[in-house]
Amino acid sequence: MLSISLASSVPIHDQLVAGLRGLIAEGKLAAGDELPPVRQLAADLGINLNTVARAYRDLTDAGLLASVRGRGTIVIATVERASGPKAEERKRVEAGIAAALSNAKIAGFTREAIEAIAIRQIERLWKTT
Repeated sequence: MLSISLASSVPIHDQLVAGLRGLIAEGKLAAGDELPPVRQLAADLGINLNTVARAYRDLTDAGLLASVRGRGTIVIATVERASGPKAEERKRVEAGIAAALSNAKIAGFTREAIEAIAIRQIERLWKTT
């Protein structure tokens, strides 16, 4: 379900946040779903529990998760609440896409291959069914 690469140059916290956001975006985690307790997820992934706690806190601040007494951390929304100017969000998304495309080009992917991957991901995330 969720995996972390300790060998990756991407910080573990960022991998965890991206992984959880991806599960929410794909519909694999829906509103009302419970997440594993911080200690359990940290143990399962072999990472520091403070890293998991910080990731949960960041996603709570984004309006995606909440800590509910007696239930733990749950998904409360599948769309972030607006927390700042849309221009900042757009810049963050564009920077992420630019970094991914740069990595793909350096890795030797063709433009056509990346376009096919992008189309697949768009169709997966924005299903009309």
